[in-house]
Amino acid sequence: MDFSLTSEQDMLVASLRNFVEKELRPHEFMVDRADEVPQDLAAAIRAKAIEQGFYAFNMPESVGGGGLDHVTQALVERELGHSSWALHVFVARPSKILMACQGDQIERYLKPTVRGELVDCFALTEPGAGSDAMGIRTSAVPDGGDFIINGSKHFISHAAHADYVILFAVTGETVARGRRRKQVTCFLVDKNTPGMTVHRGPRCTSLRGYHQSEIFFTDCRVSAGQILGEVHQGFELANDWLTAGRVMVAANNVGRAQRAFNMAAEWAATRQQFGKRIGEFQGTSFKIADMASEIRAAELVTLYAASRLDQGAMTDGDAAMAKLLATETLGRVTDHAVQIYGGMGLMDELPIERFWRDARIERIWEGTSEIQRHILSREILKRYG
Repeated sequence: MDFSLTSEQDMLVASLRNFVEKELRPHEFMVDRADEVPQDLAAAIRAKAIEQGFYAFNMPESVGGGGLDHVTQALVERELGHSSWALHVFVARPSKILMACQGDQIERYLKPTVRGELVDCFALTEPGAGSDAMGIRTSAVPDGGDFIINGSKHFISHAAHADYVILFAVTGETVARGRRRKQVTCFLVDKNTPGMTVHRGPRCTSLRGYHQSEIFFTDCRVSAGQILGEVHQGFELANDWLTAGRVMVAANNVGRAQRAFNMAAEWAATRQQFGKRIGEFQGTSFKIADMASEIRAAELVTLYAASRLDQGAMTDGDAAMAKLLATETLGRVTDHAVQIYGGMGLMDELPIERFWRDARIERIWEGTSEIQRHILSREILKRYG
């Protein structure tokens, strides 16, 4: 399969690389130390991303987005991966699930979000329901023409910056093959809605400055007009978004692995011990070879999944393989990078220790490595009946 870049893709990648170098990376150290992105910096990044045409690149042109195919989106994510999540999140990628907006929801939520006037966040995970999304307990009970929401969500990324929440709540129950199954509905809930409160969650070792929040609902009333999609069809909407999203997480991880590798390779080629460059020692040179090989493999598997997504042929297993390989590659690459740098790899005056810290979350969020292995192995074994 040929993944040679077109001239348009080459230009886009070069522009993104320049944007990351000039607008994002200079702020990484400050943000990591402060565990905060100043509001003026966030606004400036968003404004420059809009000005340069990078904002909402994942959304269709029909609603004002960049209209990029999935392979090109993966290339963009790879380049953004060369900076920290806390900063490149402001080059926003609105949730594709918003394409389910209907009627006045299009002008109220979808288009303003694509233009950068509103910011969304995706609220599915709960304290008792992480990998087991069907375990959610937040409920939405009909009351006349409204729904009353009670419950809580946690580990909700970017909620502090969001203007509204894409919320998943239990709205019923059905029985299939003798087993009870929850029916879930997706709602668009404005942040100023009475009964909803947002608090910053516990501090995380990974991704300082990119905060996760807890959201609480106490008799929070929303109208039936704020249902996204159809009643009881929330999981169907979520699954479509989550599967494609894993491919983009993989692409982002490839970019981060490449940055860590570049620094480690340069260090190995210039650092001297015992009268030799450390890259001449087999213990280091083999690490360099393994890192380069794994990054190439992860990139090709990710681009393959993105290509299949463009063709409408991607399976859950394709996305799982990309996410699994890319995130675990990032973990190994950053660990090797620390080892190659030695003691300096753990000093906070260099970004290597940050790469190492930040890599750890990737094997957990957006579906753990164990979940990806389960999805992939199940798909493979089905072929054998």
